[in-house]
Amino acid sequence: MGRYEGKNVVITGGSSGLGLATARLLVNEGARVLITGRHQDRLDAARDRLGENAIAVRSDAASLSDIEALADRVKAGFGTVDALFANAGVSAFAPFEATSEEMFNDLVTINVKGTYFTVQKLTPLLVQGGGVVLTTSVANVRALPAQSAYSAGKAALRAMTRNLASELLPYKIRVNAISPALIDTGALEAVMPAEAAEQMKAQFTAQIPMLRPGTPDEVARAFAFLAFEATYTTGAELTVDGGAAQL
Repeated sequence: MGRYEGKNVVITGGSSGLGLATARLLVNEGARVLITGRHQDRLDAARDRLGENAIAVRSDAASLSDIEALADRVKAGFGTVDALFANAGVSAFAPFEATSEEMFNDLVTINVKGTYFTVQKLTPLLVQGGGVVLTTSVANVRALPAQSAYSAGKAALRAMTRNLASELLPYKIRVNAISPALIDTGALEAVMPAEAAEQMKAQFTAQIPMLRPGTPDEVARAFAFLAFEATYTTGAELTVDGGAAQL
């Protein structure tokens, strides 16, 4: 029997990167996992990799109607949920003076509004003792180049973690956050030319005391700890950053 046998978990942004790595860890340990994403082809590929204990649902964190429909789908498929990984998010890079209203709105709508309402709509399905984990970033405490709008949104998620943890205490639901630094997911290569991505990765890596990027599996293990093992922890931020926010 796997460690998480019988557990139901929802992971938004689960078709790639941190979400997919977390889904893989949980499925391998017996959990049933529902993942979301915006791109059907990526969702189909992820579901095929994860196997029969995974459900893939196309859902856009920028759309409140999609989030509401997701809650209905989760209720129909699982009934109740033991853990929620509110992980869906996007990144974008631009100097302060070149940040457009469109970029700012996209970052806030998906990363902040989407997370907030995902937790709100799925909370009624969470069991007592359930765990919610948000994905913030080392950017919520570090000034990183060309990331002022992104960092503001991630700082909002850190504040949201504390407030939701307080408000959900009566329901015996814990809310915590994972704060990664550079994690080698291929995300940078997806939003900028390869040469620029390599330069930025080298720049970020040089600022990490452990002098290497993290891996998606290291974040997945942090989620599992907060969601299931850290039963006396709420409102906290677990940094998975090679010491970047501490040293």
